[in-house]
Amino acid sequence: MATAQKRLPAAERRELILESAGRLFGERGYTHTSLDEIAATAGVTKPILYRHFDSKKALYLALLERHRDDLPRFFERVPIDLPFEERVEAILEIWFDYVAENGYAWRMLFRDAGGDEEIRAFRRVNFDRARDVLANFIRTQKGIPKRQVEPLAEFLRAGGAGLALWSLDHPGISRARLVATAKRVLGVIRA
Repeated sequence: MATAQKRLPAAERRELILESAGRLFGERGYTHTSLDEIAATAGVTKPILYRHFDSKKALYLALLERHRDDLPRFFERVPIDLPFEERVEAILEIWFDYVAENGYAWRMLFRDAGGDEEIRAFRRVNFDRARDVLANFIRTQKGIPKRQVEPLAEFLRAGGAGLALWSLDHPGISRARLVATAKRVLGVIRA
């Protein structure tokens, strides 16, 4: 006798769909991921998936939006009054935790080039937001000329994204090594 499946609350089902879609988009990219695969991986029917997201694009954008909203939290969770090296280390620990838990987001943002102009524009907005968050951090440091703040923030954004992707491709590299490497680069902005 078959047992009836427990019906999930809508919020839990939506989260399950997002998690499944994130993994698939991160592994295969936008173009090579279908809603049928997402529904099957999430254990839902396609009509149930459509109750939560009206298209593959809407689902993809929801994942990118989630990442965009998480960006400032790397800095906000660390007390501003910590000495520079401790603050940077704490920020990096939080950031690498996020990358390890949400590797799909980094792959979607920095590896995947699929999607239409709206998706590409949303990625650019995420890049701009990350650069702005880093620029605000750099501005708190003394001795950095104003004209260098934005280019330095872009250098750190692009380099940090690259290091995050590299860490996902090299899971055997210790967290301590990653943090030490990133701290060495961030040391150039020390007050």
